[in-house]
Amino acid sequence: MQQPLRIAIAGALGRMGRQMAEAVQADPRLELVARFHRPGSTGDGLVARDEALARADVVVDFTTPAASAELARACAARGGPALVIGSTGFDAAELEAIAAAATKIAIVRSGSYSLGLNMLTGLVERAAWALGRDDCDIEILEAHHRFKVDAPSGTALMLGEAAARGRGVSLDDVARRARDGVTGPRPRGGIGFAVLRGGSIVGEHSVSFLAEGERLTFSHAAGDRSMFARGAIAAALWVAGQPLGEYGMRDVLGLGAQ
Repeated sequence: MQQPLRIAIAGALGRMGRQMAEAVQADPRLELVARFHRPGSTGDGLVARDEALARADVVVDFTTPAASAELARACAARGGPALVIGSTGFDAAELEAIAAAATKIAIVRSGSYSLGLNMLTGLVERAAWALGRDDCDIEILEAHHRFKVDAPSGTALMLGEAAARGRGVSLDDVARRARDGVTGPRPRGGIGFAVLRGGSIVGEHSVSFLAEGERLTFSHAAGDRSMFARGAIAAALWVAGQPLGEYGMRDVLGLGAQ
């Protein structure tokens, strides 16, 4: 009989950390072997980070960009365990640290662990390819709870990257993340972002393609965080058998490079 995959959870006291613990404990393919939080956090069954890494085959991490980058360095220095990262809002240096760690261990990093959202990403890329920049404007709207600290969300940026890929351009060159005051006409080919924060919204995203006389909108709404936990579990089961490298959720789902 195959042994359960040993899972450690970073950010164990956070919302997603608690959700992940429940999901892992309910899955017979997995064993929750450790939970850890910030340095110095004790009680509630928590262990030190190094002890958690020594116990686990895979660490699931929904924390902060800085903490995720540091965790990736620590896992790489040990030669394992593998890592599933769900944090968003990384800067260039943090992404470089994760990429460097992926030369030593296998890492899945995604802006969303939802199957539906990753399918949406493929649809957006295809639509952006088919609907030319001279005919169609692209706008992305995302909404989250009042406690989310980064904007646009990692998922919104993932959708923006998909639209940019479809048009064969870099998102950095065409993204329009803020509008205030007299901004002038909308530039052709821009990909706009709008952000809503408030209440307890788990996550809502829409991508609109706006042409003269018509509008096409793709949208997705998250009902609760269990969908992200299920996706993270799928990523953990998948990454445990992969060679070193950095992967996306679309790799996990067999949908191609993210």
